[in-house]
Parts: sequence; structure tokens; C-alpha cells
Amino acid sequence: MAEFPTSPDVVVIGAGAAGLGAGRKLMELGASFCILEAAHRVGGRAYTEELAPNVPFDLGCHWMHTASRNPFVELADEAGFTYRKGRFESNLRFSDDWSHSRDEEACEDYYERSSKALQDVHAADLDLSVADAIERDGPWTSAYDYWISLSTSHDPDQVSATDMCNYVDTDEDWPVKEGYGTLVAGLATGLPVRLNSAVTEIDSSQQDIRITTAKGTLNAKTVIITVSTGILEGGDIRFTPELPDWKRAAISDLPLGCHNRICLAFDRNVFGDDHPLDVTLLSSESEPMAFHISPFGFNYVSAVTGGRFADWLERAGPEASADLAKENLQKAFGSSITEHMVRHLVTAWRGDPWIRGAYSAARPGAAHQRARLAEPIDDRLFFAGEATSQQVYATAHGAYLSGLKAAEAAHTAATSRS
Repeated sequence: MAEFPTSPDVVVIGAGAAGLGAGRKLMELGASFCILEAAHRVGGRAYTEELAPNVPFDLGCHWMHTASRNPFVELADEAGFTYRKGRFESNLRFSDDWSHSRDEEACEDYYERSSKALQDVHAADLDLSVADAIERDGPWTSAYDYWISLSTSHDPDQVSATDMCNYVDTDEDWPVKEGYGTLVAGLATGLPVRLNSAVTEIDSSQQDIRITTAKGTLNAKTVIITVSTGILEGGDIRFTPELPDWKRAAISDLPLGCHNRICLAFDRNVFGDDHPLDVTLLSSESEPMAFHISPFGFNYVSAVTGGRFADWLERAGPEASADLAKENLQKAFGSSITEHMVRHLVTAWRGDPWIRGAYSAARPGAAHQRARLAEPIDDRLFFAGEATSQQVYATAHGAYLSGLKAAEAAHTAATSRS
């Protein structure tokens, strides 16, 4: 990493996709800047671990969403990464049998009706919750609710229908073989990043902004704040003077939800060469659960949970999560499928002290707050991160693009004060 300046013009707080994007833009602009990161690593909610040598697993973001408009695709190409294109259909599995084609069609029809209902509410300028906007008594409601919990990390009654409609989805979700987290972390190369440097106070009451960290203080002309709304809402960073009411309202109206991944690893290929890539298990006995099976030929499956159920399961502990995923996998493929399971790995994003959740969703009636969260304060404090994006929130590239935009504005403002 680059030499760390002692009195930079711009300080970036947070080294996730937004902060690293800001850093890359500031370097391009020739700015004097540094990045402060509270954790021991860069990447934020993009994080890849190795289950075994050369077997990466993304604990956080793992698909390049809206790929044809996603800048990480070009970055992946430049880095020589491998990714899989195409649209991935999820096979439905009931607790007693695989679904028939008529079931798939009925489910898809319900999804389409629900999507139209959201668009109708949006067109009528009624920012209701997703739950209030759609049919609630159909046989596919639980499956749709589960999909909402994964895509927003909240349950349907907690999510703005307008916020959902504002999201630009091209139905291109491309997983990265070497790990999306590895790709994002690579953006830090050459940037002045200081790890283990949690910011405790931002004092903008004087001509220079004073930033207090666990490793001392810095002064800057402008600051770019990319930490999650979970951290901002939790009061981990003290602002002097306090943030204005309109900014605090925006933070409160864009809370982080919960979305976790459960990985079950095997010592051999237990699914054979002819298996579905994605399976969603529907059961009257428990919450739905989707599995991604042997991605890129790796000998593991990952299950995903979202919303209140993910919060509950995280509190129950990693063993409870792994046991539930194992039980559901056995329902779908038979009890012998887990005989060669060798380990498990379970995420706990709500409990991460430097993030406190998965990603943001606007409360019903609060879709406009993303634009408010992105607004700077006095052209000195700038804000970036997935929660500030109106069209590609909850994504790494939404965070990255917001960082680029904030960096240009913060650099311009800092230059004018020189």
C-alpha cells in the first residue's frame, strides 16, 4: 500500500467497495488523501475466504449484479478473473418431491403478478410496504417473501415498494470464481490505507476537520464517510456538531437487515456431474431455503437466509445454522448426501462490529431517503456506500460507483479551500 499522508486534503472513512472506489478516483485526480479502516482487512461486506487451497468462498457479495452495467466486470477482466455468465433458474423442491412444470409456471406467474402490483403502487405514488402491495393468500407467498428477504435482507412488511421498483435489474447475476471479495480487495493495491483505525469522532466545527481514530488524529479539508448505516445509526462515530435532523432521519429510514450464507463443504463430488445449480426447498415445516450447488465445480454447497429469520438463526449460533442447512439438504437429496461433509462455515453479518448487518432497505414511505443520505453537509462531509444508491443499492458496484462520485465532489471542494 502507498505511503500514508499525515495531513491529507481528503480523508475517506471505510475501505469497503465505496471507500476503495473513492480512493481510486482520488488517486486518479492526484489528490492528497488517505483511507481509514476500522477492521483488520479491506473489502467491507466483500470478503473471500479459502475453504481449502484454491477453493475460495465468498462470505459476502458473490454475484456481479446487473453485469452489463457493472464496472466490476471490466475490473475482473483486467485482473484475469473468471466469472460465469447467463441466467440461473432455481429448481423448486418440495419436502416430498421435485416440483412439476405446472408448479414452476404457477410460481413464476405469482412472481410476475406481484412485480406488477409493486409497479402499480409505484405508479400511483403510494409508497406502501411490499407486503401491503401484493397478494398474501396464495400458495407461493412464502417463496416470494423468502426472495424478498434475500434481495433486500428484510421481510416484505419492512420494505418500501417504491424502493424495490427503483432498483435497476437486468437479470444478469454473474458469480466470480476467484471470489468477488478478492476482486474488491484488490482495489486497495497502491492506496494509502490504514487498518485497525476505527474513527471515533469527526469534528467539523473548525476550519479544518479533525478526525479522531484509534491510532491518533488527522486533519483534513473534506471527509468522505462510507461506513454502513448500521454504524451511523449505532452512534459509533461522534459528530461535532451533531448531524442535522434530516441526515439522521435518512440514516434511520435506511436500516441494515440480515442476510447470511451457510457453507457445507465435502471431501468429494457427492452430487455427480448432472445436478441443478440452484435449488429452493419449500416445506410447510420450516422457512424456505435456497442452495447453490458445487459452483465452478467446487465441492461445497451454500445456503442463504434473510430477514428476521436470518437474524434469529444468527443468534442461535453457527451450529444451529449448519444443522438446519444439513437437514434441508437431506430432505432434497436424501440422508446419505451429507456423509462426506467435512466442515461448515457460517457468516454472521449482524454481529460484525464494523458493519452490523447485510445491506440497506428503505422503510415503507422512505424511498426518497437514499438521495438525502447521499447529500453532503456544508460541502465538507460527503457520504457514499450502497445505501446512497437509488438504483443499485445493496450491491458492491452500487457502493463503488457512489465512491467515485463522492470522491470527485470532495476533491473539488477541498481544492476550493486550498
